[in-house]
Amino acid sequence: MPFNCSRRAFLGSVAATLVSLDARAEPPVAGTKMAGLTTLEARKGTARLLPDHAHATEIWGFEGKTPGPVLRLSQGEELAVGLVNRLDAPLSIHWQGMRGDNAMDGVAPLTQAEVAPGARFDYRRRALDAGLFCYRPSVFGATPELCGRGLKGLLVVDEPKSSLKPLESDADLLLALDDWRLDKNGVIEGDFGAAAAAGGAGRIGTLVAVDGAPAPARRDFSPGARIRLRLANLANARIMFVGFENIQPFVVAVDSQPCDAFEPVRRTIPAAPGARFELMFDLPRAENAVAKLVLRGVDEADRDLAIFTTRGAAASARPPIAAAPQNPLLPTEIKLQAAKKVDLLIEPPASPGSGWRINGAASKAYGGPPLFQVKRGSPVTLGFVNRAAVPVVMHVHGHCVRLLHDLDDGWEPYWRNGVVVPPGKTKHVAFVADSPGKWAVHDDILEHEAAGLAAWFEVK
Repeated sequence: MPFNCSRRAFLGSVAATLVSLDARAEPPVAGTKMAGLTTLEARKGTARLLPDHAHATEIWGFEGKTPGPVLRLSQGEELAVGLVNRLDAPLSIHWQGMRGDNAMDGVAPLTQAEVAPGARFDYRRRALDAGLFCYRPSVFGATPELCGRGLKGLLVVDEPKSSLKPLESDADLLLALDDWRLDKNGVIEGDFGAAAAAGGAGRIGTLVAVDGAPAPARRDFSPGARIRLRLANLANARIMFVGFENIQPFVVAVDSQPCDAFEPVRRTIPAAPGARFELMFDLPRAENAVAKLVLRGVDEADRDLAIFTTRGAAASARPPIAAAPQNPLLPTEIKLQAAKKVDLLIEPPASPGSGWRINGAASKAYGGPPLFQVKRGSPVTLGFVNRAAVPVVMHVHGHCVRLLHDLDDGWEPYWRNGVVVPPGKTKHVAFVADSPGKWAVHDDILEHEAAGLAAWFEVK
């Protein structure tokens, strides 16, 4: 089923699509290396975000880069990463989209203590699912600045080779989308606690970047090449409508989970912060042809994100595009009639400096009581009732959810980690609570989360 991704419909509020604290960080021991661990050092670095400017921009990055190194492993392997904090701010790493392993979810203070400056925390978790994931800090109240200064990256979990045939391609392309707020001197603006962003659309940057450099990215491929594109939105708040020109894309996975291949409406996908899409498409078979990814402007002009040019000898023709099998670890059915039903009435800050309200009360975020508690294996439906004048992007940690239809008892034919709830609208999601622990549910517009649009639930 295709997305309804009309920008006009979205803005008009018609349907639209999104461990315990005992495991404390310890100071790193100089010169030691733990077997099998990849060390990620969070430290200051520079990025050439304004190419014509005399000076590079100072950023915070994993290994001093933004985005950080692409982490890659195979399904079923252990993700083993040692985070070393060389900054003056507390950190964690949240693995966006990964299921299970609550102790390793990286949400401070809910699932772990924050990693203090000079300290280290080791993450070890099994990669249950193949797909594209993100990694970034999640420290309540501090996440907008940590991510807005560049701490983010991509994680790829590859499918077993025996299942790759439907996704064979001539190129496996990763693109990390982002935006930046810079002053005229190329310095990151420091207004991370601005009330207008906390209660409005969030921190929207004016400079759009791809893979840490100003858009557009440029790539050359053989005429007729089949491209597997893995695309992630790493911005703090910008909901990106990504259009495809001179190519016909097929979505084959959404938020890390395979789905039946489908053509997006108007060749456009709506990518909210934290969202990931995998697409397959064939480039034109003519030499020197140009195809593009375009950021469709909302109250601004369209701008190119990536430009693909065909050069050289033509690639061999391939069979029709198909998707990989859907994840057998996810339920084929959710018994909605037996589900725990919970609604969240979401209200924006009433005045500058105040926080978001949930179900009529000021949110206590991760410090308050759980929204609900259920036994492992229970079906759950969550209703997000948005009373704000701006969209929210509600994200359920540790689980994959189905977006329920507005007018009947069906659901969309793909899994999500989060759902966009337009202004004044209500969206419902359903999932099976199959992972024990304390799980966050919050707005993936990071300024909203920091201002209290966050809560948690417990699976026993």
